[in-house]
Amino acid sequence: MAGRGAMNTADTIFALASGGGRGAIAVLRMSGPAAGMALAALAGGLPKSRMASLRRLRDEAGEVLDQALVLWFPGPHSYTGEDSAELHLHGGPAVVAAVAGALAALGARPAEPGEFTRRAFLNGRMDLTAAEGVADLVAAETDAQRRQALRQVDGALATLTGAWAGRLTRLLAHQEAAIEFAEDDLPTDLGDQARAGAVALRAEIEQHLADGGRGERLREGVLVAILGAPNAGKSSLLNALVGREAAIVSARAGTTRDVVEVRLDLAGVPVTLADTAGLREAGDEIEQEGIRRAHRRAEEADLVLAVFATDAPPDAETLAWVTPAALVVANKVDLRSAPATIGGVVPLAISARSGEGLDALRAALSAAAVRLAGAGDAALLTRPRHRAALTEASAWLAEAEAAALPELGSEALRAALRALGRLTGQVGVEAILDVVFRDFCIGK
Repeated sequence: MAGRGAMNTADTIFALASGGGRGAIAVLRMSGPAAGMALAALAGGLPKSRMASLRRLRDEAGEVLDQALVLWFPGPHSYTGEDSAELHLHGGPAVVAAVAGALAALGARPAEPGEFTRRAFLNGRMDLTAAEGVADLVAAETDAQRRQALRQVDGALATLTGAWAGRLTRLLAHQEAAIEFAEDDLPTDLGDQARAGAVALRAEIEQHLADGGRGERLREGVLVAILGAPNAGKSSLLNALVGREAAIVSARAGTTRDVVEVRLDLAGVPVTLADTAGLREAGDEIEQEGIRRAHRRAEEADLVLAVFATDAPPDAETLAWVTPAALVVANKVDLRSAPATIGGVVPLAISARSGEGLDALRAALSAAAVRLAGAGDAALLTRPRHRAALTEASAWLAEAEAAALPELGSEALRAALRALGRLTGQVGVEAILDVVFRDFCIGK
């Protein structure tokens, strides 16, 4: 399967697979046709496959570099599908550098970001969605992200789209049979069956596309914009929610001039809270820019947290952002009771100063984050290219439904099948490999 991407896999590569810096153990991995030769030269011979062996590693001059555990994974039954090895070294930077230098002297080269997983894909060890899941697993910050990445590594999305591709292949076969063997004794409604199947398949794909971007939100995080008038207590609320002094708090109006963002984990979903400048008629050009940025952040946000102070009437600027989808907060209930409604919405009554109502607000934010991110759904689309491929497939299925001639319907079905194939990397993959693997870490 070397033709799945324009990449030279004749090289033997190596990279540090554990974190950089000083540590007790450093794992250096190697893959490629000369991996066995290099390991044998360093370790005084190949150990038994898949069994850890304690060896003294020596360079070409015979100098002992380290005493390490070595593991040998002959291809094709390895992560990359190639001959591979792991060296579990002592974690000092000098040790790692010396062993890396010895490998380079033996003809291996440092790996590029994502090159191990890219080779696994090229050698058929995983499809493209699973490779992306590996990257997401390495980058996962929360349990929900970890679970979503593991589902993708295990093939949840590939299984779903593979089933669609299988159905589409059968539809195409029926359509082709209706064209090629029109004079033979075949059912006369094969073309109609293909068209009906395309309608049903497109409906399923469209339903999956209409998920509100939940998979992307879970992968990238839910953005919550905190809006309110000056001195409504937005910065105090941010600090109370994250449990530290993340934003400057002052009785002076207009203290927050730029957007202050803090990342936190709510019910396993990564959430970015964005504290914004107070909404009002700005007094100077710096505050004007801060308010402009506040509006832009609110427009970009997945959820607006509209904050009102109970000791002041609701301001028109913040009321404009109150919708049934927003979370409305009545702050400073330690000074005055919360009104029954604000802008037609029942507010959450809290005091950022005393902590009253904060647990209920955290629960509401967590529920909203889970709803927006779809945590727990089996096979979510996690990247824009997934959505683009399915959108294209759906459009071609619509073409097949409306085709005036059976031949045009066949071409449309074939194009839809190619679009599905690009999602998993079965077809047309060369143009997207660099995009998929550019954000991987070195050693993975």
